[in-house]
Amino acid sequence: MIGNYGDIVFETNDRRILTFNDFTRSSGGRWAKHDIVMKKPVLEFLGPDLDRITFTITLNGKHGVRPRHEMERWLIKEREGTADFLFIGNNALGVNRWVVKSVSQVWETVLNRGEVYSGKVDIELEEYVSMVKMVRK
Repeated sequence: MIGNYGDIVFETNDRRILTFNDFTRSSGGRWAKHDIVMKKPVLEFLGPDLDRITFTITLNGKHGVRPRHEMERWLIKEREGTADFLFIGNNALGVNRWVVKSVSQVWETVLNRGEVYSGKVDIELEEYVSMVKMVRK
């Protein structure tokens, strides 16, 4: 097993290949800009922003997967607002769960009766923080 996002397992074996490529994780900070008359603005660091992850899954029927079914699983997670942990190997990425922000499908080969034989799905995940901890001074 390569990893998993909730119940979606990334794996390669003799019967099934379901993995990703072009995996990118980005993070940044949140900044406020305060304008000062006749001087350059002053930046104030507000804290970290939410991390984002993007990747592409290439799906092919000859690798033991049903491309349309796999695409639909990601679409359901996006539409239901599911938040799950993302594991690569035995390690969770980050300390929080992730939500599916967007899903983009490419149907490359479509057979009789609309069966998708090969295609790609681009996934964008965003870090999900469920609760803000209040700090008292």
